Amino acid sequence: MKKHVLLSCVCVIFAANAQSNKKKMTETISPPLATVKPKKLEKHGDVRTDNYYWLNERENPEVIDYLNKENTYYNTMTADQKEFQKDLFAEMKGRIKEDDSSVPYFYNGYYYITRYETGKDYPIYARKKGTLDAKEEILFDCNEMAKGHSYFQLGGLNISEDNKWAAFGVDTVSRRQFTIQVKNLETNEVLPFKIENTTGGSTWAGDNNTLFYTRKDEVTLRSDKVYKHKLDADVKDDTLVFHEKDDTYSAFIYKEKSKKYLVIGSSSTLTSEFRILDAKKPDDEFEIFQKRTRGLEYSISHFGDSWYIVTNKDKATNFKLMITPEGKTGKDNWTDLIAHRNDVLLEDIDIFKDYLVVSERSNGLNTIRIRPWNGKGEYYLPFESETYTAGTSANPDFDTDILRYSYQSLATPSSVIDFNMKTKEKTVLKEQAVLGGKFDKNNYVEERVWATAKDGTKVPISMIYRKGITKDGKNPLLLYAYGSYGASMDAYFSSIRLSLLDRGFIYAIAHIRGGEDLGREWYDNGKLLKKKNTFTDFVDCSQYVINQKYTSAKHLYAEGGSAGGLLIGAIINMAPQLYNGVIAQVPFVDVITTMLDDSIPLTTGEYDEWGNPNDKKYYDYMKSYSPYDNITAQEYPNMLVTTGLHDSQVQYWEPAKWVAKLRVTKTGSKLLYLDTNMEAGHGGASGRFESLKEVAKEYSFLLDLEGIKK
Repeated sequence: MKKHVLLSCVCVIFAANAQSNKKKMTETISPPLATVKPKKLEKHGDVRTDNYYWLNERENPEVIDYLNKENTYYNTMTADQKEFQKDLFAEMKGRIKEDDSSVPYFYNGYYYITRYETGKDYPIYARKKGTLDAKEEILFDCNEMAKGHSYFQLGGLNISEDNKWAAFGVDTVSRRQFTIQVKNLETNEVLPFKIENTTGGSTWAGDNNTLFYTRKDEVTLRSDKVYKHKLDADVKDDTLVFHEKDDTYSAFIYKEKSKKYLVIGSSSTLTSEFRILDAKKPDDEFEIFQKRTRGLEYSISHFGDSWYIVTNKDKATNFKLMITPEGKTGKDNWTDLIAHRNDVLLEDIDIFKDYLVVSERSNGLNTIRIRPWNGKGEYYLPFESETYTAGTSANPDFDTDILRYSYQSLATPSSVIDFNMKTKEKTVLKEQAVLGGKFDKNNYVEERVWATAKDGTKVPISMIYRKGITKDGKNPLLLYAYGSYGASMDAYFSSIRLSLLDRGFIYAIAHIRGGEDLGREWYDNGKLLKKKNTFTDFVDCSQYVINQKYTSAKHLYAEGGSAGGLLIGAIINMAPQLYNGVIAQVPFVDVITTMLDDSIPLTTGEYDEWGNPNDKKYYDYMKSYSPYDNITAQEYPNMLVTTGLHDSQVQYWEPAKWVAKLRVTKTGSKLLYLDTNMEAGHGGASGRFESLKEVAKEYSFLLDLEGIKK
């Protein structure tokens, strides 16, 4: 018998034994059952009974007790995995270079660097004046700032043009409510004032004394008010500059790359609006660039005496590039610079003195187009891999021939590259280090295959696995997807993922509709009243990898988070027989109840994504797929569900209610775990390596189901 066949048989035996042992434990250790407290929810004459609605009472000791009991059950049932989790954590951490640093970038007289030190969880932000040989000036040591906090995040680091002041935001709860402060970089003194409940981001005016920032609604956490603060004034006297009263929009502010203009943006899912102001005149009034018109999306970039506009104007579904004179910003003055194309999505632009760089997406892959302003010799950067991710990076200067971009693939570590647009020479400044001496990208196979959806649409799947794998249906395969908000899930490298690949797993990404992987139409066909395409695409991709014998239903696993958790909830209602196990991270699963509650963060801003259930048409459609509302008495796959008590995007009670209802409804004895981080929010743990402990839990769950113990 060949070695790999013997190993496969042994793993099957181990897996069967593991399942049997877990079944016995399930029979002897009773899972917690949440108290049933029926609540009638009526809309459009339809009555739903929610037995676990009460779990949304975050401060109720009974709720906390239930979550703790679920955690105890999970930890008891997986006690035999704890040592393996520690080993996985050490293994994954061991591949990461601890004393690492970013590639420096030069901006306004200084080189800026983010670095890490061995044994420390958080970044250190530093700069050097004029040259990399200059003395390092530490701006912020997050390791010191994080002391005493179970969660810490620094965001919105923003330096004034005179290089004296640094504004920064801090979140110590993980609800994305940042407190802004200002540091004097000449004295290292942090000024005494604090600006609470902000997005964390801020923008300095050209006078180096006025700071603009965005506050959030206290209840919904929607960013709706832009203020300005004078350094010599009291925060309570800050001036409200703009109030976005439409609760389907969010507001933000930034400064153009040219530094000439401050820009207030206001956007919903389908519509954009911008206001501009001379950055040297912060006390003047902002002027509307182009007033909002429902369905008109645009973004703006200033250079020279013109504005460059990426927009869907004139039914440009995949967007086009237009130009208008500096003083004539209304859409009637816009003229085409790059026309709309049906097969190419125009995603973004970078402007240089002699070049226009256009980030595009064609056939599901990133492309970078170099276009000299003189019209001579336009070309694309060459990328050779079958599936990859590439994108422009920090390019703060206009007057340079150097474009900085990043590149990676499922098997190729991330690289930062400086490309000379004139000579076409490239310099790899840094490639992500994979420590341990075992990794060789030549040991892995990357593929992009195409599944056929039930309506005939071809759906791409990117995958990676170790060389030598036989397509015999016995390989464990983890299929990941997101499929919402037009977010493209590009093929990226992960040294962490090697812990699955090197144990025989295939890892695959399904580029399903609802993302923007194949253009804007790909997104439009996976939202609102076409949302079910997202779920059926994933099921069809699952069936494809089974039919092609990459795996089988006994060895197929699915994973998704947030809106991707909605995907997981939907597909296990639709086709539970296809999966041995699933991981649902902070899943959005109670669609109707959440979308009917406009006090919940994000709800009103998402009507153009999911629909507004106050309209019966959308209510009925949501009800037909909402995971919580469609739980039935059937056998579900083994499940690990994770959430965070302080999550501001998907409230903890959604996964908690979902699990509670599944416990009393599902048939069979498959595993069902709820793991709640009682200190974190939507993004999980904050430390650089703490998050690996959560990954180790997920991986041990999958590997244990395969009978792999080390």
